[in-house]
Amino acid sequence: MLISSILISVMESSGFFQEVLNYATGIKILEFTGLIFGLLCVWFLIRQNILTWPAGILYVLISFVIFLRAKLYADFILHVFFLVLNIYGWYYWKNPGNESDQVEVTTSSPRLLGLLLLLSTITIYVSGRLLVAYTDASLPYWDSTTSILSIVAMWLTAKKKIENWIFWLAVDVLATGIYYYKGIYFYCILYLVYIGMAVVGYLAWHKSMNLSIER
Repeated sequence: MLISSILISVMESSGFFQEVLNYATGIKILEFTGLIFGLLCVWFLIRQNILTWPAGILYVLISFVIFLRAKLYADFILHVFFLVLNIYGWYYWKNPGNESDQVEVTTSSPRLLGLLLLLSTITIYVSGRLLVAYTDASLPYWDSTTSILSIVAMWLTAKKKIENWIFWLAVDVLATGIYYYKGIYFYCILYLVYIGMAVVGYLAWHKSMNLSIER
């Protein structure tokens, strides 16, 4: 219901179709390549395929160029964290450290989740305050929220914790709202797609986790 409501609201916007058409017809090859690798990264992740990490690294490297050209330095710094976590995830998944040939999907302890939420809240507040004080960011706290939660989600993904999908779902929902508010409708639709993929990913990993427990 939430996804369909957002989609209907977006499509009713007077500038929706024109914005999407303008972006689709004017998209540069570098941005299009980044979009493809971004979608491939999530698709491989749903399937627990280790190719998610090289696809993610290529997506990050392309994003570096795009953000530097656009002078989006905060996004550039965020993707430095993504690059490190992609490399770590690739290594961790290739070296499971157990008798199995792959890392199994597991759940995070309530203590760990509580700690992550506490640290995220503190970091979001500090980051938001800094953006307010030193930048002209239009949505400093919302921007900080999506950035910090994305880093947490990436770390949980690298550790193959099923809760990563819940964090990604929160990021995708928030990002959809932010892009709609800012009138960036193409990315609004893209993150609606990511919302669906996050739900599919959670269900697929949950099924995999149950099968590994039964074995």
